Amino acid sequence: MNDWPDGWSDDNRSNRYGRGSAGAQPESARVMRQVRRGPAAPAPGQGAPPYGGGVPRQPSYVDGQGYDEGQGYDDGYDSGYNTGHVYGNGPGGPQGPGGDGTYPRRPAPNWRRRIKWTAITLVTALVVVSVGTYFWADSKLHRDVDLSKVIDRPETGEGTNYLIVGSDSRAGMSDEEKKKLHTGSAEGKRTDSMMILHTGSNGSTLLSLPRDSNVTIPKFQGSESGKIKGPLGPNKLNAAYAFDGPTLLVRTIEYNTGLHIDHYVEIGFAGFAGIVDAVGGVEMTLDQGFKDKYSGADFKAGKQTLNGEQALAFVRTRHAFAASDLQRTKNQQKFLAALAHQVATPSTVLNPFKLYPTMGAGLDSLVVDKDMSLLDLADMFWAMKGVTSGDGTSMNMPISGSVGGNLVWDKAKVKTLVDELKNDEKVTVTGN
Repeated sequence: MNDWPDGWSDDNRSNRYGRGSAGAQPESARVMRQVRRGPAAPAPGQGAPPYGGGVPRQPSYVDGQGYDEGQGYDDGYDSGYNTGHVYGNGPGGPQGPGGDGTYPRRPAPNWRRRIKWTAITLVTALVVVSVGTYFWADSKLHRDVDLSKVIDRPETGEGTNYLIVGSDSRAGMSDEEKKKLHTGSAEGKRTDSMMILHTGSNGSTLLSLPRDSNVTIPKFQGSESGKIKGPLGPNKLNAAYAFDGPTLLVRTIEYNTGLHIDHYVEIGFAGFAGIVDAVGGVEMTLDQGFKDKYSGADFKAGKQTLNGEQALAFVRTRHAFAASDLQRTKNQQKFLAALAHQVATPSTVLNPFKLYPTMGAGLDSLVVDKDMSLLDLADMFWAMKGVTSGDGTSMNMPISGSVGGNLVWDKAKVKTLVDELKNDEKVTVTGN
């Protein structure tokens, strides 16, 4: 019985080693059979293949140059074994992530897009911080002065007039602080300094009003009772504040000058010293040294940095000078110039660790009128900085003499000065 496949028999078997030959010689070298896979399945949507074509052909073994039983030779077929390629990585096969044996290059960064989103992020952060700072600062203002209670007011002129008052208020100060700052323990409040700051299109003017100015205190509406009181007649200017506070002081200044006051700003002892300390001290150059046991002043001539305690002593000193009140107003203007310059320096404005404490110390201690906004306050500050830096006019109220120890204003010069301020004209009048 012949057990070999069709076409094969024991007679046509060669004496090749490994084919069941009984010969002792090994068979000659032969080519390894290769695997031939059938065609791929049809793509979706194509017609059905002929009968039997829907089943992928099973691998068939071919000899030498690709002989496939029933198909002959296929010289174009190469599985890759003959070329040394590993199966699956032959020509057309995957060679790596790039398909050609290389990895794809990482896309170049889109710098324009990055810069755009960085800018948007920074602007958004700036807006958020600015808005937050605005509401934080606005909440700190003490809008306690109601100028609507001031009666018989003069007409509003051109530009804006701020009344800036430094009071000797000791509110919130401990006994130790009062002793350290040499403020004493007097009850109530008085004004240690008064200035009118005019801002307009023709520059700004800072006008100091001596506290010992001889003025008339007219009739007024009581800030608490709402009843009409007075007049109180001739008196010192700072007495008006002592009698009935800010509204009577505004009423008295408007009555004696004819100038409409648009906004009121007041700062006490502790707040003033706090601002100076928060900004890191104020550098000043003194022409001469002086001492005053009442204010605690003890200064030598030359350049020096004043802390809060020293600054308060400097602006309050009056007993060390012959022309006590006039010299004090000049010192106050000189110190405000140095303070405004220090606050506006980049080292303060661009440093949040100095800017926010400075703003906090100032805003916490300010008392303003009910209509004062942060924009008004900023306008006042920059106008004051401009004046004290030389871009504007800084002067004392013109004085013609004194009576009973009080300073008498020069009526003719005051009238000219007030007319120029009302019309927002360049000031030509000089003060003492």
